[in-house]
Amino acid sequence: MKAIGICGSPREGNTETYIKKVLSQLSQADHDTIYLPLRLLNIAPCEGCYQCVKEGRCVIEDDFQAVFKHMTEADCLVVGSPVYNGSITPKLKALLDRAGFSARWMKNALETSDDNYQWGKMVFSGKLFAPITVARKTGQTFALAQLMLWAQVNDLITVGSNYWTVGTAGTSGSINADEDAEGMSIMSHLAENLNFLMERIG
Repeated sequence: MKAIGICGSPREGNTETYIKKVLSQLSQADHDTIYLPLRLLNIAPCEGCYQCVKEGRCVIEDDFQAVFKHMTEADCLVVGSPVYNGSITPKLKALLDRAGFSARWMKNALETSDDNYQWGKMVFSGKLFAPITVARKTGQTFALAQLMLWAQVNDLITVGSNYWTVGTAGTSGSINADEDAEGMSIMSHLAENLNFLMERIG
């Protein structure tokens, strides 16, 4: 099966380390893996234009289309972000906003019955989702909740570990995730859970 790792950090560093830990184990279990660092890509924020409703796709032309294609083809999404002021990074938020809107309107119409939407399956329905957040000291759980809320509203299956899937690293801007033994252990068990489910889904 196919797993992609999406890193929302604007630099090489700690978030990348945790994501690659998960992808490495999945690769060793014979799954196809792709790592996508958003820092190298141009992804603008959602404009709320609703053109995706009419066109069935996001009409903003940048690197989003290539990333979204990988997201729709994958069986598992491993998505990570450092914590900036208690939140995920702006570029990752932009990607998820556009991906969520695009995925919904590719499969559903903007119409109601008795003032209620009748949602069906969406592009991401049934895919596995593993959120990872990283901070020096605190803020991970709020950012983690942002990722989990996105997964839930887009009909993905959120996968956890034996503790919250957060890392503690980056004191004074340092790149030291490999020193977070507990965090790396959590990521390792996360990979085990993902592999367990991917083997059964596949």
